Amino acid sequence: MSSPEFNLIEKFFTHATAERDDVTLGIGDDAAIVDVPSGHSLAIAVDTLISSVHFPKETAPEAIGYKALAVNLSDMAAMGAKPAWATLALTLPDNDSLWLKKFSQGFSELAHQFGLQLIGGDTTRGSVLSITVQIFGLIKNNQGYLRSAAQPGDLIYVTGTLGDAGLALKHWQAELKPTTSDTQFLRQRLDYPKPRVTEALALQGLVHAAIDISDGLLADLSHILDQSQVGATLHTDKLPLSPPFKSSISKTDDLTVPLTAGDDYELILTIPQIHQNRAQHIMNSFECGLTCIGNIEKQSGLRCINSNNQTINLKQHGFDHFET
Repeated sequence: MSSPEFNLIEKFFTHATAERDDVTLGIGDDAAIVDVPSGHSLAIAVDTLISSVHFPKETAPEAIGYKALAVNLSDMAAMGAKPAWATLALTLPDNDSLWLKKFSQGFSELAHQFGLQLIGGDTTRGSVLSITVQIFGLIKNNQGYLRSAAQPGDLIYVTGTLGDAGLALKHWQAELKPTTSDTQFLRQRLDYPKPRVTEALALQGLVHAAIDISDGLLADLSHILDQSQVGATLHTDKLPLSPPFKSSISKTDDLTVPLTAGDDYELILTIPQIHQNRAQHIMNSFECGLTCIGNIEKQSGLRCINSNNQTINLKQHGFDHFET
């Protein structure tokens, strides 16, 4: 006799994603079995989203399902990996069939977009909604992007625009509801981040180092600098800001949000100057674009320079789960 847990899995998740030929055994056993093709390495990442920490409690379930997978796909993009498989662990306060149906739809939409198959997971009951996704991707041997590979002379690029999701988060924390087209755009950027997988793969062979922006531009760029043992200068007047961001932020606000807020899930890429024209040409075919905001240097440390060539000092560099 099947249990309610197995019924839940069968109903909402077993056939919710793509079906890949390289999956020997998927959902239904103690473990999945997959085939890793010759000439490839396996990239593995995991992320957890918790209600009222990573998304507002009232967030639509389809948006939660979408974002739970999107943040993991963003990790694959940052590694130059092609997504292949995922597992899903759900902690649910209750067994709400309508919520699960919509959550599954959001997850499934994005999985199909990138040809990813859900191959296993777990469900359990708990007091707080928690979603953990582990994702597996394929990297052609020696073609992955590493945080430790930035070199002096590289140009620093970002995809898309910065600060949109961070500003939406500030609105949520202030209990402001999206009311205008601008604030609705910002909330869409928070709830439905676009993982730049296709863009990252298109740039293969041109990128030295990469990372996705989950904790904030300065914090995440600092990870590259630390692991590559280099420094950098950022030009804050070059930061790509969306029109809705510009119209929603007051004139008295500084650039703290685009510099330190996370959740944009855009990519930071370091690219040698010799490849800049080729990279820009490739990215012209993508709606997110590519913006040069600084350069990698031998001198350690991260320097932010404004349009008047003045140094900007910020106490906070980004989000910290354990900051008190």
